[in-house]
Amino acid sequence: MAASLREPPFISSASSSTCDTDDEGVRGTCEDASLCKRFAVSVGYWHDPYIQHLVRLTKERKAPEINRGYFARVHGVNQLLKAFLRKTECHCQVLNLGAGMDTTFWKLKDENLLPSKYFEVDFPMIVTRKLHNIKNKPLLSKPIVELHSEDMLHMDGHTLDSKRYAIIGADLRDLSELEEKLKKCNMNTQLPTLLITECVLVYMTPEQSANLLKWASNTFETAMLINYEQVNMGDRFGQIMIENLRRRQCDLAGVETCKSLESQVREHTWGVCLSS
Repeated sequence: MAASLREPPFISSASSSTCDTDDEGVRGTCEDASLCKRFAVSVGYWHDPYIQHLVRLTKERKAPEINRGYFARVHGVNQLLKAFLRKTECHCQVLNLGAGMDTTFWKLKDENLLPSKYFEVDFPMIVTRKLHNIKNKPLLSKPIVELHSEDMLHMDGHTLDSKRYAIIGADLRDLSELEEKLKKCNMNTQLPTLLITECVLVYMTPEQSANLLKWASNTFETAMLINYEQVNMGDRFGQIMIENLRRRQCDLAGVETCKSLESQVREHTWGVCLSS
């Protein structure tokens, strides 16, 4: 029987969550980035028919410099992502770590460029909000249902797992929990794997970032990392950014690695060589 798009065939179960107030400022940056992308799309910097179903449009206008910066960010990551997908002929998987309200899954489906499976990971509180929107917005739920061969999609408060798409609520600093949840959603360590960290590692200590990258390099047989991060944080612009975030109780725990492009490369290089 065909499923109603207003009530997609999700099996939901109640799930409780605890709010870690120490991470509240970091979670707030997801909202900031989402609003900036939503505004840039609304004034034509790039096309994204899905973001309006995940992020509200505020009355506040963003400066052209911000719009251009987000255009470069989105375009740059997408170019590398699509190059990886074409190189592997989509026989691969993508792990978007700290994905927030990202809409890449839906756009890749429209372009017939979906990998074997697309994973997203973020804080459970952010994931819960995204899952609520997916469940209640047919434009978001229908593509997931169409790609799923089983009768039901399994979703609880912090996880959605389907044949081609999974969203997982987890803390990237807790690697045992992260790996356990990814494996439950059928992560395949033998497939070529692309990991995306878009303005994520800067909110982790250098040791935590190093542990995450070491885990990735030891887990996947073949992998590539796209890391989009701040650099030159010692200049006046960087100092203003740091001060603004601190006023909002958000410290950049990894800012020391963002002093220059060279420090980024040095700190975020894979722990071991990966086959290609």
